[in-house]
Amino acid sequence: MTIITRRGATQGLAAILALGAAPPVLAQSKTVLKLGHLANEDNTWHKACLKFAEEVAQRTNGALEVRVFPNEQLGKETDLIKGIQLGTVDFTITGESLQNWAPSAALLAVPYAVKDIAQLDKVVQGKVGEAIADNIEDKTKLRTLCYFARGPRNLTANRVIAKPDELNGLKLRVPNVPLFVKFWDALGAKPTPMAFSEVFTSLQNHTIDAQENPLALIKSASFAEVQSVVNLTEHVISWIYLVGGSRKLGRLPEAQQKAIMEAAKVAQEYERGLFLADEKKLAEELKAKGMKFAEVDKEAYAAKGRPAVAAALSDEIRPLYEQILATA
Repeated sequence: MTIITRRGATQGLAAILALGAAPPVLAQSKTVLKLGHLANEDNTWHKACLKFAEEVAQRTNGALEVRVFPNEQLGKETDLIKGIQLGTVDFTITGESLQNWAPSAALLAVPYAVKDIAQLDKVVQGKVGEAIADNIEDKTKLRTLCYFARGPRNLTANRVIAKPDELNGLKLRVPNVPLFVKFWDALGAKPTPMAFSEVFTSLQNHTIDAQENPLALIKSASFAEVQSVVNLTEHVISWIYLVGGSRKLGRLPEAQQKAIMEAAKVAQEYERGLFLADEKKLAEELKAKGMKFAEVDKEAYAAKGRPAVAAALSDEIRPLYEQILATA
């Protein structure tokens, strides 16, 4: 075995310089960060994550590399949240699931709290959004980096349901979210919690009559084959966060932390453009498949369901909910 001493290494470098050759370039150290999420490669969230990774690399001259893992490759949403807390994952996309740790996260998806995207932006970027983000970081050690708007949830059925009084005990699939169950029950429907994977077959065999979801899921689940009408209730307009572990981020150099936040803002703007174009495209595709889009009396839906929503919220977060309603 040959042992190279410090003196020998110095002499070797001197010899290289004497011959006019360039000294060897030492590789720059690189930190790899993992971003896992549940969406597929076609989803706007995934495309925004790739944009985020690209911007982080550019703004840190390659010192930070964000590797993106879609399709739950690193685990389901709650697994990823726990992974960030343990330090095995660095970033993920998450929303109201955080209410299991931070109660205020429930406000990310409340029926008829937010009327449109303009109001959503004011809420998230204002004092209410700041309070929610602070509560999330305090309770979960996840730092919110940016947010993405989500497609409004709409009611599909085989008839137009212009007013809540026309629900008449409609057997409606809802996710297993107590707030959603109470909301639709107050409206006069018969809400039936059910796994999403069971919805198509249940609509097909008339175990249920209707379901509610954003246009993206209505399309991807092929509900146009078993439902003829999209009732534009837009009863939930919500958002979701790109988050990172506050402990690990806090250990990075200040310049790199700044680069990550700037990259997240670029990704947010990029995703918004994709989202708006995607929503328009989805509506056109569903219409082409034969679905009718029907305007409904959203004010009537909201007025009838709002008391049940307010009663279902805890005393801790009800004041924030009222601030959301008051945001013009």
